[in-house]
Amino acid sequence: MKRKIIAYNFVLTEALEQLDDSFEVEIFDGINPKTDIAFLHALKEAEGIVGLALPVDKELLDKAPKLQIVSNNSTGYNNLSIDEMSLRGIMGTHTPGVLEDTTADAIFGILLAAARRIPELDHFVKTGNWKQHLTTEQYAIDVHHKTLGIIGMGKIGSAIAKRAHLGFDMNILYHNRKRNIEAEGKYNATFCDLETLLKQSDFVCLMTPLTSDTENLMGEREFKLMKKSAIFVNGSRGKTVDEMALMTALHKKTIHAAALDVYRSEPLSPGHPLLQFSNVVTTPHIGSSTFETELKMANLAVENLIAGLTGKRPKNLINPDVLNR
Repeated sequence: MKRKIIAYNFVLTEALEQLDDSFEVEIFDGINPKTDIAFLHALKEAEGIVGLALPVDKELLDKAPKLQIVSNNSTGYNNLSIDEMSLRGIMGTHTPGVLEDTTADAIFGILLAAARRIPELDHFVKTGNWKQHLTTEQYAIDVHHKTLGIIGMGKIGSAIAKRAHLGFDMNILYHNRKRNIEAEGKYNATFCDLETLLKQSDFVCLMTPLTSDTENLMGEREFKLMKKSAIFVNGSRGKTVDEMALMTALHKKTIHAAALDVYRSEPLSPGHPLLQFSNVVTTPHIGSSTFETELKMANLAVENLIAGLTGKRPKNLINPDVLNR
């Protein structure tokens, strides 16, 4: 009898095919994991879970007595209660080192789109309003030689800095828990406090992970510190931003525009007030969403899962202490 695996949310079938010979895979997508009867029944026998954004907490673990490993199909793992998993000897893994360039492309892309008003002017053309030379009302702003402030200079932040400095001759300011000496050397990035970054940057790009320290990091005070001509870009997590404060800043023209790939609640509802702003670029959390990158991530997630279930150390083990039990 094959051992049972749960695949939760979007995992590419091309990657799941690696499990066909040795495991029985049940796929769940778009369900409520707290109430879905089939999912709760599968938990009783599941030895492994692979997937995206499943809240793995004490309540779920109590219903999964045979569980040995949870393989996150993402770089982040704030959905995993690692301490609780470790107490039970359950491995947790993730997929780092795969999506940095792809995400940096997307985030710098929406920065450009907001600065050059690309979605807005695309709509202008398609609705038949382009009937003469552009007036100053349609003019955008330059990106090259401006100052980009990056909050969170990890691997993705560094990849954004690379594109900005080497491709657009931008000056780079950054705020981070600790200095990134490599970014300073390669991209002439300057480490500074958050207030200085907000006051001096033409573009403020938020790329921090979501923690208790970074939740609502950008609020009313922070937006007021920014230049009126500045554009705010969020490629981190929705909860790092006070959305009401952001909308107030946009409405009062405290800042010039915004480009957002993440939101406090996803998917964004059609009636969300952010969608009423023509100077806000909104993308549906597309950071790593290319086929090539998603397949690399899914393959790595499945490889981590297989390793954990076949007595090997997973390549991207989050809680290695479980191996010493």
